[in-house]
Amino acid sequence: MESIKEIFRIGKGPSSSHTMGPVLAAKQYRKKHPEAKAFRVTLYGSLALTGKGHLTDKAVKDEMKPAQTEIVWKKDEFKEFHPNALEFEAKKNGEFADKWLVYSVGGGKIVDDAHKNDEPVMIYKQKSMQDVLEHYKETGKVMWELVFDTEGPEIEGYLKKVWHVMKNAIDRGLKNEGLIPGGLKLQRKAPAYYIKSLSLKGYAAVQSKIFSYALAVSEENASGGDVVTAPTCGSSGILPAVLKFASEEHQINEDKIIKALATAGLVGNIVKHNASISGAEVGCQGEVGTACAMAAAAATQLAGGTPAQIEYAAEMGLEHHLGLTCDPINGLVQIPCIERNVHAAVRAIDAARYALLSDGKHFIGFDVVTKVMKQTGKDMPSIYRETAEGGLAVFGDGDFVDN
Repeated sequence: MESIKEIFRIGKGPSSSHTMGPVLAAKQYRKKHPEAKAFRVTLYGSLALTGKGHLTDKAVKDEMKPAQTEIVWKKDEFKEFHPNALEFEAKKNGEFADKWLVYSVGGGKIVDDAHKNDEPVMIYKQKSMQDVLEHYKETGKVMWELVFDTEGPEIEGYLKKVWHVMKNAIDRGLKNEGLIPGGLKLQRKAPAYYIKSLSLKGYAAVQSKIFSYALAVSEENASGGDVVTAPTCGSSGILPAVLKFASEEHQINEDKIIKALATAGLVGNIVKHNASISGAEVGCQGEVGTACAMAAAAATQLAGGTPAQIEYAAEMGLEHHLGLTCDPINGLVQIPCIERNVHAAVRAIDAARYALLSDGKHFIGFDVVTKVMKQTGKDMPSIYRETAEGGLAVFGDGDFVDN
């Protein structure tokens, strides 16, 4: 498997595949043609279908400034390698030339035709959760230790930076009020939910606080703020909410949070390596489902769970999101995305609690669920895979509650 740095990417929302990836591609192409005064960028497939809502065009144009950039939308044309494709051209001597076709493959990562079949740099010998558990049996080293041993000393500093960005996103989201941009007239809720949580008692207080933290990050992401893919922008509110709650509720220090992040990253890595974290490939089960598994694993570790219990919690987090479609209204990472982050964060905590009550033994393993998720994504009609052509994206349009 690759480095968990590929799971935790820092950048601006609202979408890792539709915003972060295209911005990275634009930056590279702009650097290659510093003298160009104009560019043409063609968006294909999923990028074209939901690009407006994901701010793909705006983000690319901003990156190419001060040059002028023409955006061409080809919603009915899907490239074979990946549904998220875009092509750059630079204007030279009055003609557009030097075409560069690039794919945004999920989590902010990009590849082009020259490198699409390149083998990624694999630093982990382990390929599955079973491999990770076998490593524990052989060495006695738990998941975060495997990450630290494999990635080297620099990973700790990187994860501290990740945690810093996550916390800042929560802090900003709890303060910022008003409308989320995009045209749905969706009001930010995080500040109000947090204030209300302070007057509640018991489980209601706990649940409401988790709600507010997940809302804070998701609303920041939807507004184009700085977030961490975990494993994507669309699911970026789940893990921070769980870690923030755990750090406050149980007085957990940063050192343990960093170790929990390492374990969460390893879980996300397994899904990415054996299935997909791209909503355009497998639907929202690959984004929110994976994020829930990552957060459930982290929460279980922070509560003192064994590797078997951590695996069980992660399995539940992914299993109970199987079949989840990616059907954003107007192509925006708002409805149903924001609420999905909120409820997945609570589900992650519940999965951790459930696993901690057990001895870690269960019938269906994490690796099996990962395979099922991949197959479910393949069987899912394309209209439910981040195209805004099915599900809530169609039936929710114009049928809003009038209250």
